[in-house]
Amino acid sequence: MRPGRRHTSLPPVLALIAALTSPSLMLAQGSPGTLSMEPCKIPGGEEEVRCGTYTVYENRDLGSGRTIDINIMVIPAATRSPRPDPIVPLSGGPGEAATVGARGWFRSSFRWMRDIVLVDQRGTGKSNPLYCEVAEQGDLQSYLDPVFTAGKFERCRERLEPLADLTQYTTPIFADDLHEILLALGYEQVNLTGGSYGTRAALVYMRRYPETVRTAILDGVAPIAFRNPLYHAYESQKALEKTFEECAADPDCHAAFPDLEQEFAEIIERLEREPAIVTIAHPETGEQTTLSISRYAFAEALRTSMYYLSYARTVPLLIHRAYEGDYGFFVDLGLRSNIAIVDALAFGMLLSVTCPEDLSRIDENEIPELTDGTFLGDDRVRNQLAACSVWPARELPDGYGEPLSVEVPTLLLSGTLDPVTPPRWGAEAASHLPNSLHLVVPAAHGARGSCIRGIRSEFLEKGSLEGLDTSCVSEMSLPPFNLTGRDR
Repeated sequence: MRPGRRHTSLPPVLALIAALTSPSLMLAQGSPGTLSMEPCKIPGGEEEVRCGTYTVYENRDLGSGRTIDINIMVIPAATRSPRPDPIVPLSGGPGEAATVGARGWFRSSFRWMRDIVLVDQRGTGKSNPLYCEVAEQGDLQSYLDPVFTAGKFERCRERLEPLADLTQYTTPIFADDLHEILLALGYEQVNLTGGSYGTRAALVYMRRYPETVRTAILDGVAPIAFRNPLYHAYESQKALEKTFEECAADPDCHAAFPDLEQEFAEIIERLEREPAIVTIAHPETGEQTTLSISRYAFAEALRTSMYYLSYARTVPLLIHRAYEGDYGFFVDLGLRSNIAIVDALAFGMLLSVTCPEDLSRIDENEIPELTDGTFLGDDRVRNQLAACSVWPARELPDGYGEPLSVEVPTLLLSGTLDPVTPPRWGAEAASHLPNSLHLVVPAAHGARGSCIRGIRSEFLEKGSLEGLDTSCVSEMSLPPFNLTGRDR
């Protein structure tokens, strides 16, 4: 705990209750509670930080058996007089390790006044990672083929089961890990920030430990009502339709691609009949490599490309070139986004989270309503359901599916072109959070830029939404469409 708290004497009964619920005793009851930290450098650099581990029981309910060393990195505040409440970033995926972003956080202005605490969620990074071989490094075709198949995850389950109880890697369990770690590090209150799945992790933590959260910033909000990946086809279709509308209203884009929507429909029809065969130079070896582009490969790579704003503004050109038979440009962008996502995530952890927390809550009758008539179709959700059929799933805590309502000051950010967590999901979460502000900004999956940085900084400094200056949002705009393919 931080020093400087005022102490008062308590009546004997209250003193006994306080002793039984003190952080030190809770640590002893819930886990081994061993914290080990030492000076270190960010991997691949010279930046000095503190690294270490906190040991927890894999099965927190049993309080015995196998343990996990949770990987931790603390980036100290740049000032000599830091604020007592650190920033705790929660990563996306699920399956991404928080410490991967260490260099960016070290250079961030947000660490001027506050420590940055990076914790690799159990099952990711160096916290007993649950990696599955969903693609073969160097085999480009494997990055275009479906990630989620029962066969891949059955093999992965068999490999991981001797090393981990795969039912013990859910978001509520991570929230309990994180709470203990923050107590052990001496932080009484924290500022949570999360993107994509990280917003779900933040909401779950806020539900369990609201008194410890000073502020929360949620970017690309995936609330409890969002069931991954049920809405992927619907939301990506809406984002694509918005792109068609913007292109039609933009004189330059419309002049370059006057029949964009019709061209896209024809591409999908062609690929439904027969995959496209593309030969490209392998980016690592330079050898000519032949790839097969199915309708699903095209649709899923297009969807993931639209996560990134620079790629999203290239979509009209990508579609037009593919319509003319040139899939090379699409393969370049699609492979980049697919490889970045696949290589970043521990897919075993992703299933251990999403199978119980999301897919178990999907009603089979909902799927056609949300996938019929979309370019992605029902392949993704049915593929992931098939993978979950061979993966062990933990029973959800009572009330998991209920919306979160806590008084924590919460800033929510949504991008107008987000193909996975668009503004309606931020609005849904905000409707249950009485002390929240939802900003919709011109962006894709993740709000960026000096305006947003300024708003986040002011919110962190105040610890309150009252009087927060968000006027610069009205001056933000999307970058122009990339009509040539250069400077992307």
